[in-house]
Amino acid sequence: MKQVHQVLLEISMSPWVKPVCLVLVAVFMSRTTESKKDEALYCSACVAIAEELNYSISQTDPKKTIHVGGFRLKPDGSLTDKKVPLARSETYLTELLEEVCNSMSDYALYEDPDTKEKSYKRFAPRGNDGGNFPDFKNFKFDGPESSSALKFACESIVEELEDDIISLFASEAGHVAKTLCSEISGHCKSSVFQHSEL
Repeated sequence: MKQVHQVLLEISMSPWVKPVCLVLVAVFMSRTTESKKDEALYCSACVAIAEELNYSISQTDPKKTIHVGGFRLKPDGSLTDKKVPLARSETYLTELLEEVCNSMSDYALYEDPDTKEKSYKRFAPRGNDGGNFPDFKNFKFDGPESSSALKFACESIVEELEDDIISLFASEAGHVAKTLCSEISGHCKSSVFQHSEL
């Protein structure tokens, strides 16, 4: 027994033990932090980004175009620019992304009465909805903290995936919410979200 105690004491006195222990603690802490992301919150924020951008794009005049390109001269003296629809231009999409998280205050936690699944859904009607209000009894209005958390999740997603979001919407890809939220970001991985809102 005395020999085992002496070996353990020698190991603990070794200079490499402290750094190795610190690395192990750091790895453990980072894994537990990552796993604490609220899937309902981040999935809902991702889906809301897609919905809000789709809505804003749908409200843009499809006839409006913008010149894109380098505005360089070709050897024949003509310009090398092209016109693209304004709603699908990188410039316009960047402007929309800068403002999209401000609309998260129009969302609240919703609990499905049948499945008890929780997600954030839009409760505020848009201007052209004709006052079509949703049934509020399944919404949980937890004050500004709730919309602040959703806005933070939205801002995190936009910051992390801005280029992916812009390229998806610029290419007019179908099923943008599913592609962005399940395949690219992985925020809607669980089967709960695979079948419901995407």
